[in-house]
Amino acid sequence: MEVSVLNIKGEDTGRKALLNDAVYNIEPNDHVIYLAVKQYMANQRQGTAKAKERSEVSGSTRKLGRQKGGGGARRGDINSPVLVGGGRVFGPKPRDYSFKLNKKVKVLARKSALSYKAKENAILVLEDFTMEAPKTKEFVEILNNLKLSGRKALFVLPGLDKNVYLSARNIQRVGVMSAAELNTYKVLDADVMVVTENSLKIVDEILTK
Repeated sequence: MEVSVLNIKGEDTGRKALLNDAVYNIEPNDHVIYLAVKQYMANQRQGTAKAKERSEVSGSTRKLGRQKGGGGARRGDINSPVLVGGGRVFGPKPRDYSFKLNKKVKVLARKSALSYKAKENAILVLEDFTMEAPKTKEFVEILNNLKLSGRKALFVLPGLDKNVYLSARNIQRVGVMSAAELNTYKVLDADVMVVTENSLKIVDEILTK
């Protein structure tokens, strides 16, 4: 599949970029996409939720009432889960939610997500560019030139360009990341992917080696 290469003014440069069929034109596998997104979301969880059980609650251990004959549920000390302010039964504890996925599964998931984007014509190829200084106004102009204003856009660069990142940081619905960091969740989350020419080569190298 060939895509026209645009410049930051939104003009066609006359060059064509080839989207590798082995990456952008496969039969998408929805299950591996689900697994990759599930792993990404799980890795974002802090896992720091904690509730005290009855042995951890501060309070006397004296039995409050007799075992039988009170007319209500039996209970022991004031830390009983039956009482307000008592411990919690099977409450959350700090834990690690992350899990492992095989490399081939994650590669297939990224290929599947990119293939969906290619089928939707949601991939723009941009000639490589840099910014001399962080200028949000200039980046907004680029978005307007590419007709991406108001759309959720993901810019994929060959490496982390600090000036471009800082320029886009305060713009809602716009993300910037390096080609090496590209993941399934970010691809699917964007309405449009803006990939620079050198980034295409890096993505191909990572996903076809």
